[in-house]
Amino acid sequence: MAPIRVPPEMFRFTSGDRAGLYVAVLHAFGEANERLETALGLDDVRARLRSVGWLEAIDDDDLASALGQLRDWNLVDVTQNHAENYRTASEYERRNLQYSLTRQGEAAFAGVLHALTVLSSSGALQTAVLDAIADRLGDLGNLLDEDTGGDRRIFSTLMELEGHLDALRANTKQFNGELQRLLRADGAELSTFHEVKAATVAYLQEFLTNLDQRTYTIETRIRRVAGHGVSLLHHRALLGAELPRLAGEDPGPEWLAHRHARWEGLRAWFAPEDGMRPRVEQLHLVARRAIITLLQVLDRITESRRRASSAVADFRELARWFTVLPAQDDLHRLWSTAFGLGPARHAHLGHPDPELVSTSASWSETPPVEVSALLRSSGRTERFSRTGRVRDVDAIKAARAEQARDERAQLEAAWNLLDTGGPLRLSGFGRLEHSAFERLLELLGRALASSPTSGTRRATTTDGKVEIILRPPVDDAIAHLTTPHGRFSGPDYEIEIRAFGNRHLRKAAR
Repeated sequence: MAPIRVPPEMFRFTSGDRAGLYVAVLHAFGEANERLETALGLDDVRARLRSVGWLEAIDDDDLASALGQLRDWNLVDVTQNHAENYRTASEYERRNLQYSLTRQGEAAFAGVLHALTVLSSSGALQTAVLDAIADRLGDLGNLLDEDTGGDRRIFSTLMELEGHLDALRANTKQFNGELQRLLRADGAELSTFHEVKAATVAYLQEFLTNLDQRTYTIETRIRRVAGHGVSLLHHRALLGAELPRLAGEDPGPEWLAHRHARWEGLRAWFAPEDGMRPRVEQLHLVARRAIITLLQVLDRITESRRRASSAVADFRELARWFTVLPAQDDLHRLWSTAFGLGPARHAHLGHPDPELVSTSASWSETPPVEVSALLRSSGRTERFSRTGRVRDVDAIKAARAEQARDERAQLEAAWNLLDTGGPLRLSGFGRLEHSAFERLLELLGRALASSPTSGTRRATTTDGKVEIILRPPVDDAIAHLTTPHGRFSGPDYEIEIRAFGNRHLRKAAR
């Protein structure tokens, strides 16, 4: 697609000290074109300026200067009127020149009007547009079933279909932009945002209702029309358009190319042929994601504005409760409920093996706890004596270190056993000890959980000393591995396992 190039002077009239006058003059020509008046003199332009809201006085020199500047920018064309009869020289000077918009001027003013329309309008997701698209496609299918006649109706129906598609795309883009700005809005009042959120969520939910059914109807009717041939549809619409040849060139090929592009846009929205997801599905996902995001934003604002719990306020409220209770027993119950303190000094004691007693069991259902007789008389739970000797744990440490070395040696032996020394099919392992088989399954799980790159998956162990490279099998072969605990079957992947620092690589024969 070629890059869009806009003439540098096309929108220069919208800036500068006299931008208001230039826009008003182009507006005057636009109003005249709607009334089929293509050429205006100075007096006609001045009269049109008043009708479009330009109330400032302007003399002939200023108006001629403005028209001359617009002519330099290729927005206005000037011609001489030779068909008029002039009685005086001054009348000739005033009425001889006729001004009209060039094609570039029409495009520039249309661009300004479109920009102002976008600024003042709001997007919408309208189910009525989807229904209208489905209806027009159904009409086209019925018209194509007729062998003769109906070319003008095909043309008008196709134009209506394209108009509805343009409305769908424009409204969707604008609504999505407004929705994203709403999601990014900060500092909004909670009540105002709640009302906007509720209305937006309800609007989106209503749009999503039966969206799949409407999409399926449109897709079915697109395929029905395509079954007759899109070229036939556009050819009959071209006959019904009755395009003139004003410039001597046939406008048909360009018109057909434009219709083909519009039809491809319709298919991209509802029934793409290249296997891509229809854009209407993306619209469905965006709408559902927006509903979730709006609810999350509201929850986040609610949490940020919620008053944090204050210990000072809680204690003041508790003190107020103490002042209003009438009886002493009530005060004690409130104290016990609030702080959970009791007079029993042995409440901190526990069973010799706490794991045998459930923490949720009642005291009446659990074995009793042995309480020392010294607790009431002296406040101590045990009689203190000399401190016992510290146990020598050197032997335990040595035994544990030896056990750790043995486990490490077994692990390295398993890695060394699995080191392939190059690519190897999974079936090449044959029979494995159960410990080595567990390590192999761990490596396969890490590789399959990684993202493939050109079909190849890579993974390493946590310490980075062992790497596995997994490639899909070139055939549908199934690998069978035998262990002392059973038999394992799975796809016969091509595996390459590297144990870095391994000095006992497996032989190539393996």
